[in-house]
Amino acid sequence: MVLDKLGSSLRKGITRIGNAITLDKKLVDGVIKDIQRSLIEADVNIELVFGLTQKIKKVAFDENIKGIDKKEQLISLIHDDVLNILGGERKILDLDKKSKIMFVGLYGSGKTTTVAKLGFYYAKRGKKVALVGLDTDRPAAMDQLEQMGAKAKVKVFIDKEEKDPVKIYKKFSKELEGYDLVLVDTAGRDGLNKELIKQIEKIDKVVKADSRLLVMAADVGQTAKTQADEFQKALSIDGVVITRMDGTSKAGGALTACSETNAPVYFIGVGEQLHEIELFDPESFINRLLGMGDLTSLIDKVKSATDEKQAKRISDRLSEGKFTLLDLYSQLEQMNAMGSMDKLLGMVPGMGNAMAKIPKSELVKQEKKMSRWKSAITSMTEEEIENPEVLEKQTGRIARIAKGSGTTTTEIRALLKQYKLLKEMLHSSSAEKMASGQIDKKMMQKMARQMKGKGRF
Repeated sequence: MVLDKLGSSLRKGITRIGNAITLDKKLVDGVIKDIQRSLIEADVNIELVFGLTQKIKKVAFDENIKGIDKKEQLISLIHDDVLNILGGERKILDLDKKSKIMFVGLYGSGKTTTVAKLGFYYAKRGKKVALVGLDTDRPAAMDQLEQMGAKAKVKVFIDKEEKDPVKIYKKFSKELEGYDLVLVDTAGRDGLNKELIKQIEKIDKVVKADSRLLVMAADVGQTAKTQADEFQKALSIDGVVITRMDGTSKAGGALTACSETNAPVYFIGVGEQLHEIELFDPESFINRLLGMGDLTSLIDKVKSATDEKQAKRISDRLSEGKFTLLDLYSQLEQMNAMGSMDKLLGMVPGMGNAMAKIPKSELVKQEKKMSRWKSAITSMTEEEIENPEVLEKQTGRIARIAKGSGTTTTEIRALLKQYKLLKEMLHSSSAEKMASGQIDKKMMQKMARQMKGKGRF
């Protein structure tokens, strides 16, 4: 997960406070030292770090606050102050009516990828989306947008021969009126200079964007404050998208810097795949850091990964009492589309502390196991996929499948065991909701109870 070390330090500090019989100076100083170190390593502004630690000391050594009340106040203080440092309340773009969003930023920030990711994100939520490529400076920009747009299954408007971005937009302006959401990619520079400002202002006059979002990489750290300030003054940006959150220890600096400049962070990029972009919700982000999970983001990921037609097919089959290995294969595909197992489990409420005890190598092993299961299923006959029970009656089939798929008979038997468990679960009253991605906290707890002791991935 993003900022793993910071999350681990905060969880450890809160646990030490919660378990302490008395909050003596040695314990408080130790907690403060750990939190300070982890915040500074995450590139959070030193003044913000100092401000938080002074507040912790004030509450910890306040003689008027006693016992449990003091512990609760300290834990609440750490949670609320880190939340404020990261931006406070979640900001959401108003896209109720037809909207145009223009993306600006420097070279290498990830603008084009972000445009494609958000096209995919909103298309999955029922919007008719168009991507417009106006980066005429970078030779590969339009090719990249075209390829990613095709992968996201959204319409892309580009003209590789025209060098004037304004002319390109005007060429397609009438056709773009038929779309709910128009996402516009623009050129970048090594730095914000007069030439870039002039070009973006010219584009904005013809696009008449409803929102202007600055895209910048998390690895710029506290320099994000300067970038956000400069773009805000020159172009009146409405907010920020921070990319590469998964690949740097400086992510805390970028997030807090944007908060300081009153440039709200709307989205964060958490990986290279199309679906790896999230609405940035500071509260949910803090909950994940503290090991409390983030059900909202998990449900959002399920929606992004779920193919509606496939979900409808599975839902219909479940209502008819059918569930085959082909359906299991489809579920494994959707799980793969949602991202790595450690990211997903980290979002489940109550899994935070348990996750800390699971070696990452074990999670990788489970992902490989599911990949091998998929290989085994593709090596089966139609009869075996539709009626897996025949495999248990005719064990020679298992040996044949293992040999053909490069797996072992033990792995095939584990697959069959997991299939039986899922079949039992999916025939429960919550099956249709699960198939369509409509999960909630109660359902997840029920699933956990059903899984307990019966098998595991």
